[in-house]
Amino acid sequence: MPNTDRSFASVFYDADCRFCVNTARRFERVLARRRIELVPLQVPGASAEFGIPDDQLLAEMRLRLRDGRVFGGAAAFVEIARHIWWAWPLWALSRLPGAMRPMHATYRWIARRRSCANGVCKVDAGLGLWPLGFLPLLILPVAALLVRSWMPRWGFMWAMAFALYAGCKWLTYREARVRGAASDRARVLGYLLAWPGMDATAFLGRTDRSAGPHTSEWIAAALKTLLGATLIWVVARTAVPVNPLLAGWIGMVGLIFVLHFGTFHLLSLGWRTIGVNAMPVMQNPLRSSSLAEFWGRRWNTAFHELATRFTFRPLQPTVGRAGATLLVFLVSGLIHELVISIPAHGGYGLPTGYFVLQGLGVAGERTRLGRRIGLGRGWPGWLFTVVVAAAPAFWLFPPLFVRNVILPMLAFIGAT
Repeated sequence: MPNTDRSFASVFYDADCRFCVNTARRFERVLARRRIELVPLQVPGASAEFGIPDDQLLAEMRLRLRDGRVFGGAAAFVEIARHIWWAWPLWALSRLPGAMRPMHATYRWIARRRSCANGVCKVDAGLGLWPLGFLPLLILPVAALLVRSWMPRWGFMWAMAFALYAGCKWLTYREARVRGAASDRARVLGYLLAWPGMDATAFLGRTDRSAGPHTSEWIAAALKTLLGATLIWVVARTAVPVNPLLAGWIGMVGLIFVLHFGTFHLLSLGWRTIGVNAMPVMQNPLRSSSLAEFWGRRWNTAFHELATRFTFRPLQPTVGRAGATLLVFLVSGLIHELVISIPAHGGYGLPTGYFVLQGLGVAGERTRLGRRIGLGRGWPGWLFTVVVAAAPAFWLFPPLFVRNVILPMLAFIGAT
């Protein structure tokens, strides 16, 4: 069995699996610098060495350390991460109570989707994203958590939001590259650094200058940006002496207008002017006649695009449309816990409760009773959407978050 005296450890992989071989080659130099050698599981004696029957030997990768300890599957992966400085946060995350369970599940999910025929494993584009596609999304939020004590709460909020955003941007870019999207350097940098949307395939696609934006759209985007700035630096400041919580809410609404409705729209107009497919992330949400339309096609379409590709579609065959929809909203709630509850040091569970309620509302629209009373269309659907989405908004942004995060941020930027 290979394992020279100079080697710190040996990674055993399936040499008949295209995905496994490509991954091994990709990390060969990184592992070699840490004295970790790559060894095919097909070498003579591997089954006896690990005490595993031949028909189970290729089920997962193995890591054998020089001291004789052996790790398999996800445990092997995180143990390797422990010895690589840029992957170390993944190992730190695995030490948290219960963290290994989803890691094992993810590893098994990938392993089950290897379709082997004639000794070669064919892996779909989703599996081709692992691990480089998903690694930043795992590492960056952990890094933000590790440094949160060194910054104000509002600073940590932005650090966590940026970590999640950057990880998702990289994931969507890698998916587009795996599927063969164009790789023009300037366009790639524009997508990663100067566009908030998550449809990399569309953004990196062919240029089309035939239908540029109208002047009225530029005016509308500029006015929305101006409205947001007025809410932040004029209205919120005026409201502070009267009701600080109200001032914080006004400041949040202003920030949404400045970014999502204003600046992001202006970016969309700029890209579309030069022929790039970059549609606005906000699509007139107040026109929604159903919750499904509000969350699916009008409010923050960037997140919807992301959730559809990486949560809804993979889960739908297993749990059905309704189950996958509820899980998408649950994931959205957990993400907001990271950006809202943790920085606020309280209100845990409220953002998740808000999004679970939205998921139940969407499911209710699709029931026989919901259709009978007109939910999902016309003014009844519009009214139902407004009530369900807006009335419990204090769950999403509770007073504790406003006091501990938003008001200090507004004071820092000179808005209060």
